[in-house]
Amino acid sequence: MAIATVNPATGERVREFDALTDEQLDGKLQLAAEAFRAYRKTSFGDRAALLRRAADILDAEADELGRLATLEMGKTHAAAVAEVQKSAKGCRWYADHGEEMLADEPWPVEGAKVFTRYEPLGPVLAVMPWNFPYWQVFRFAAPALLAGNVGLLKHASNVPQCALAIEDVLRRAGFPEGVFQTLLVPSSAIEAVIGDERVRAVTLTGSEPAGREVGAAAGRNVKASVLELGGADAFIVMPSADLDKAVEAGVGSRTLNNGQSCVNAKRFIVHEDVAEEFTRKFTDKMASLTVGDPMKDDTDLGPLSSADAVETIHRQVSDTVQAGARLLTGGKPLDGPGFYYPPTVLADIPDGSPGHHEEFFGPVALIWRVRDADDAIRVANDSPFGLGGSAWTADPGEQERFVTEVETGMMYLNEFTQSTPEVPFGGAKNSGYGRELASFGPRTFVNAKTVWIA
Repeated sequence: MAIATVNPATGERVREFDALTDEQLDGKLQLAAEAFRAYRKTSFGDRAALLRRAADILDAEADELGRLATLEMGKTHAAAVAEVQKSAKGCRWYADHGEEMLADEPWPVEGAKVFTRYEPLGPVLAVMPWNFPYWQVFRFAAPALLAGNVGLLKHASNVPQCALAIEDVLRRAGFPEGVFQTLLVPSSAIEAVIGDERVRAVTLTGSEPAGREVGAAAGRNVKASVLELGGADAFIVMPSADLDKAVEAGVGSRTLNNGQSCVNAKRFIVHEDVAEEFTRKFTDKMASLTVGDPMKDDTDLGPLSSADAVETIHRQVSDTVQAGARLLTGGKPLDGPGFYYPPTVLADIPDGSPGHHEEFFGPVALIWRVRDADDAIRVANDSPFGLGGSAWTADPGEQERFVTEVETGMMYLNEFTQSTPEVPFGGAKNSGYGRELASFGPRTFVNAKTVWIA
């Protein structure tokens, strides 16, 4: 895949970039290793000040940076600006709280002073996706840089200008040369970078196949890794739920980022007592959304990221309908230039169909009708993924069961799953391993060194 900006709203190739040569890549890895030796000696206070300056730049330039994201991957401009501002929030949150999370941790040992000291590992490779081109990077970078690591960003090949903009923001904030670098390289170069002795860890947010390859490479080289992979999050609706609130949240979650988020609500599991009403209201709301130019204020949904994305989601929808699902709205790519797919709702999802076992990365909702809480839990767990999920019920017993029995890394009650710096983020099953954000963020890529002083 070429490293290039292709406008998803028009299909126009805007700009191409040459990949780094082997010599250029080696130079960047060496610069990272040298920068780490000095940067690790800086104080938490100095690092926090740099993060705050980065946050100020992000806020001041949110409109411009947001336009760049819209140009490269198609999210609405309003959503792109909000993402940049969220990245600023993440920087400030770690500037305010990171030091206390990395303070020496004492252990009660009689006759000795014993504690754990959290020391940075070194250069960390971050393999990041296009769908949140700023936030995904900053949710790694802010805690990692605060901990004293340095970052090497291999961003998705369709958002090279966002990748370069992030490096530019951090350099202008005052981070020393080499502390954060963008690597414009193809995916085929990742394994060699992981294997380089100067790189000490790797984090990936992306697809399950990509995660398997990166995790295997990290394992072969005995290096720390975090994998945040796909999701097919369950959205459970029970009779005691506020249906109007659930519908509003469900549509918002399913169409967030044009339906291209790992934690979108994707599988709607609805109790039979309220299934008809929920499905009608939900389908009407989905069908009423405005699809169009992502730069316009009245647009609800912009294009998907690429022609391949449209082809994939349409194949999944068509094959699921062919297997016996009911198409309630949408279901066909929109005519004209750009990579547009309409809000789509499928009901009565057959076992064995793509809707049953695949992740749908686009604005397509899949609805199941269930008899009771047991049936809801069974359907929710009948997936290879286990990233996030939510359940809508006022019944305390049902709430406890969903929290305890649904196999997922995150479970939200009467709220849809989201990513925010204050709360740990990560999945189970084929959705990956490791955690980001909250105290897990700065403690992910550190050496927890035991110190014993007699």
